[in-house]
Amino acid sequence: MFCGKEVRIFMRGQSQKAFLKLKQRKDKESQSIINSFERIKKILKENPQFGEPISKDKIPKELKKQGIQNLYRVELSNYWRMIYTIEGNRIEILVFVLNIFNHKDYNRFFRYE
Repeated sequence: MFCGKEVRIFMRGQSQKAFLKLKQRKDKESQSIINSFERIKKILKENPQFGEPISKDKIPKELKKQGIQNLYRVELSNYWRMIYTIEGNRIEILVFVLNIFNHKDYNRFFRYE
């Protein structure tokens, strides 16, 4: 619950694929990333704005085309990142995990050097 509203978390797009790939791997790094993701999910249920907000001018065009108006970043273990957006109404808050990726792919996605 956050501000008296239920918080629901959904995985969408690339995040589902990345999570399933991590689940299939049995190495310690993958397990560490999965554990940190699960820990972050619990935190987001209590505070959906936990992540670091990404300024609107840095939101990639492909996400803006999907109607994404706010974007947050959370660091996972082993330098992995997770990005998500928040939507809501009077009854509930919806957190959509959009992407889970390593640091290199994160930089490429946001066109950082």
